[in-house]
Amino acid sequence: MKREDLIRTIRQHVMTASAASEYLQISKQSLSSLVKRKKLTPVLEEGSVRLFLRGDVEARKALAVELREKYRPYE
Repeated sequence: MKREDLIRTIRQHVMTASAASEYLQISKQSLSSLVKRKKLTPVLEEGSVRLFLRGDVEARKALAVELREKYRPYE
């Protein structure tokens, strides 16, 4: 696999903690809480760097929308 292809694949399937928190529309502290409660698992955690699979983050967003509709129907 060429280097460019590998970079493209990683960008398509991996998100940083900052990108994940922005996508989920939550703070970094809330993202950290999700990780601690094992609701979202990073694929790589080294020092202050956390990487998440895009599919996992997208699934968590779908679940969050579902939970909001269930527990906050007035919004």
